[in-house]
Amino acid sequence: MDYPAPLARLIEELRQLPGIGPKSAQRIAFHLLRGTPEDARRLAAAVDELQVGLRFCARCNAVTDQELCAICVDPARTDRHICVVEEPSDLLSVERTRDFKGRYHVLHGALSPLQGVGPDELRIEGLVERIRGGGVDEVILATSPTVEGEATAVYLARLLKPLGVKVTRIAMGVPVGSDLEYADEVTMHKALEGRREV
Repeated sequence: MDYPAPLARLIEELRQLPGIGPKSAQRIAFHLLRGTPEDARRLAAAVDELQVGLRFCARCNAVTDQELCAICVDPARTDRHICVVEEPSDLLSVERTRDFKGRYHVLHGALSPLQGVGPDELRIEGLVERIRGGGVDEVILATSPTVEGEATAVYLARLLKPLGVKVTRIAMGVPVGSDLEYADEVTMHKALEGRREV
């Protein structure tokens, strides 16, 4: 069945969002259709404000509505440790632990030669400048445990170590609460490689 043009267009636009398949896009579209015009205007205004009111932090590339993000201007944080993440959402994952008290650097992607993403497409230059500026003791590479994330971590380690800074990689392995029998070989390898004394 063909939907009327406005509904079909909305479904197609919703399908472009990550994690939204055809069925989810249809459910969301019909939910919006059942709402009031005011509901639709509020949603449209929120999406519009997202593009107009937000920018990337001038220092770390996190999402903010100011020149510098709240983390970069927080005097309680240390400049000695920089945690490098792929995306702004990864920064939030680290922040939820409430353990990291340093600063961040967001790359906005990972190296992926097959998709045409090389070092020049990532926000690496600002990281190098921050390290050359002094005061940084350690860079923690918190890229994803994917082929692209690993390649990015290796590239950054080779680039940053000659600058005289300690470069570490977050530990990876078996998630808490899972059974070993379900862990694949790569996960088990990473878990053994990242083991620590107790």
